[in-house]
Amino acid sequence: MNRLSIQTKITALIFFIVSFSLLLAGIIVISNFINTEEAELQKRALLSAQTIAEDVGIKSNITGSMEDRVKIRKRVETLRIIHHADYIVVMDMNHIRLSHPLPSLIGKRSNGSDEGPAFAELTYTTKAKGEVGTMIRAFVPIMNEEHQQVGVVLAGYKLPTFFEMIWDLRMEILFAGFISLLFGGWGSWLFASKMKKQMFNLEPHEIAQLVQERTETFNAMHEGIIAIDKDEKITIFNDKAKTMMGISGDVIGRSIAEVVPDTRLPEILELKKPIYNKELTVRNLNIHSNRIPIKANNEIIGALAIFQDRTEVKKLAEELTGFKAFVSALRVQNHEHMNKLHTIAGLLQLGNPKKALEYVFQTAEEQEELTQFLSKNIKSESLSGLMISKVSRAKELGIHLHIDRNSRLHSFPEPLDEHDFVIIIGNLIENAFDSYRNKEIDEKNIYVSIEHDEEILSILVEDNGSGIPENVLPHIFTKGFSTKDSLDHGIGLYLIKEIVDRAGGTIQVESDLGKGTTFIVTI
Repeated sequence: MNRLSIQTKITALIFFIVSFSLLLAGIIVISNFINTEEAELQKRALLSAQTIAEDVGIKSNITGSMEDRVKIRKRVETLRIIHHADYIVVMDMNHIRLSHPLPSLIGKRSNGSDEGPAFAELTYTTKAKGEVGTMIRAFVPIMNEEHQQVGVVLAGYKLPTFFEMIWDLRMEILFAGFISLLFGGWGSWLFASKMKKQMFNLEPHEIAQLVQERTETFNAMHEGIIAIDKDEKITIFNDKAKTMMGISGDVIGRSIAEVVPDTRLPEILELKKPIYNKELTVRNLNIHSNRIPIKANNEIIGALAIFQDRTEVKKLAEELTGFKAFVSALRVQNHEHMNKLHTIAGLLQLGNPKKALEYVFQTAEEQEELTQFLSKNIKSESLSGLMISKVSRAKELGIHLHIDRNSRLHSFPEPLDEHDFVIIIGNLIENAFDSYRNKEIDEKNIYVSIEHDEEILSILVEDNGSGIPENVLPHIFTKGFSTKDSLDHGIGLYLIKEIVDRAGGTIQVESDLGKGTTFIVTI
């Protein structure tokens, strides 16, 4: 069997499926035909029995002398031939047979188990198995002119068996089977031939060997390699890439946005051109990547990313130069703490040391209160750290970022994790920051609230910034769409939408131009 070509195997398989389907269809059709035939025989048996029961000669002779009763047999036989019945039996009220296909039973009592109701003026049909096969039997009472029952008529018709039905339809079955198998075999051969060409005339074991060789080749490389098709489904994800991305298990066939949302590889499908020597941040790793579209017959069929982890190198450089610590200290402390020191110094110069001391305690208490609140109610260090950094960033920008003290987050709903929530909340707050770029107001307020119970988790981010134009609202979740000039925008809201859709949640957006915007994420 293993030596057969794939074309022969596919042809044989499809031919077998067609044959088996034809057999099942034939059995169903014939079974339905038998049911129809049974219903038809019931009608015929009732009609025959009713005709005989209404026959005047039989009515008058059934209560007559012995000679009159002999006439019943001849009359019934004539009517049986006319109605093509297998047998017709006439019985008087004493269950004595006055006619029967077997002369030896005439004049003898009938003890049939299904004939009792007929002697109580009931008309009905039964199906009974006998020596000659299954019979459809109709029972009709014989009523005299005074509407008194004087006997019973039993008409029987033999129900064809399944094999008898097949034999009767043998020519039609043979013709239909021959035509179906002929065209089924021809079609399966053409289908198998086309499939073989699409596989470059390779056999399955040859394809398996090529796939195995390709997989091992990619896994042997020191660079991470990820490839997606035009539907953004992963086709290649080597071991180095899994190590760098912290991914385990088989991810082939899954959406790249689901596995690694921030690879920016889908951008290549839209740009339709390569991007070389680009530095990206993926999962807090500094990645040096080359992203290239995959083309076949001048058509984009996917995208390929080859990347190296430069995180350790960058960290070493930053530690050697002290650049990162220096910039972070200057940026945060210079704006925040210097302003506080100036306030304290001013109060002391005004001769109000008590007020200066109160200000020191108030500032420390505010920071401590925020830290304790987040530590107690937000069960994620990453998310708490994000909010603290956003509060500091808001102060630098002259914005009051208020976190609702009733906010709660106990756990992350499946299938999301803290990384997804960092993306959602971080991007929503950054968008709120951006809403003040072209608007000058005295009080810039951003309100953040997280509600979590057994049924839903809701995130609200509200600002009083410039708002979103009505004609822009339908497009804000489109990948790459942005009203900003920077190339780095147009991804945040798209990523949020992907994460929320993956969790089966909803996003509600309310915005008044010039008054502000509210985002409500419900999962």
